[in-house]
Amino acid sequence: MKFDVRYANHPADSKHYDTETLRRHYLITNIFEPDSINLTYSHQDRIIAGGIMPVNGDLKLESCKELAAPYFLERRELGAINIGGPGVMVLDGEEYAVGPRDGIYVGMGTRELIFRSVDKANPAKFYVNSSPAHRTCPTVLIPMDKARYNHLGAQETVNERILRQYIHPAVCESCQLSMGMTALLPGNVWNTMPCHTHERRMEVYLYFDVAPDQAVFHMMGTGDETRHLVLHNEEAVISPSWSIHTGVGTKNYTFIWGMCGENQDFDDMDGIPTQDLK
Repeated sequence: MKFDVRYANHPADSKHYDTETLRRHYLITNIFEPDSINLTYSHQDRIIAGGIMPVNGDLKLESCKELAAPYFLERRELGAINIGGPGVMVLDGEEYAVGPRDGIYVGMGTRELIFRSVDKANPAKFYVNSSPAHRTCPTVLIPMDKARYNHLGAQETVNERILRQYIHPAVCESCQLSMGMTALLPGNVWNTMPCHTHERRMEVYLYFDVAPDQAVFHMMGTGDETRHLVLHNEEAVISPSWSIHTGVGTKNYTFIWGMCGENQDFDDMDGIPTQDLK
């Protein structure tokens, strides 16, 4: 298992970063590699984000020195959305079929987590988020058609999109983790605009369905000191609670968002009028 650690920083620091420094602190690359577990641990609310891609055999998610725990979910909960081929998760001996675009919530205290692909020619790609937890909630399989469906935006503002909430109080119980997937419709390129911050939660975005010759310009920073990162397919970005998190693509795309922090109120955010951005 590859386990990268990123430390938190003050917003006043980030405005002095050049492109290379911004990427080193906030960008997550090489998320999916065959037969590998690649995770990034952020000190922003101690979220873990990354990819698990079993091809030739099972992959088992185990603890590591950084967690100082006998097993991965001793004091954590986990969410996963499969963006690859059909997969299976084995949780304490019980099998869950996790199809393409299906999600699952795994409660604190689950000791054994095994990830498997049904067909190595079309392997599963489990994108996972994990946050600290203080109580155990039931494990729930969440097929894509059971996620909470929201049709947002408009073609006139090139941000028409389908937002699906997987780990959300209206769908399943969790301790603090929230997770969902947003797909931009053809001809639309903007996400999360008008933009906002939420001081009580941080967020991680995974961008995918990005064609090889396309890109997404992810905007971050404070509203009066914006910065950007260029992301390509299957790359993620860490968004601290003080930062905006919006993006524009050269073509439509899909992204998975995961949040953890003080609350799970999806509408608890501080909007920033577009005309006030700098």
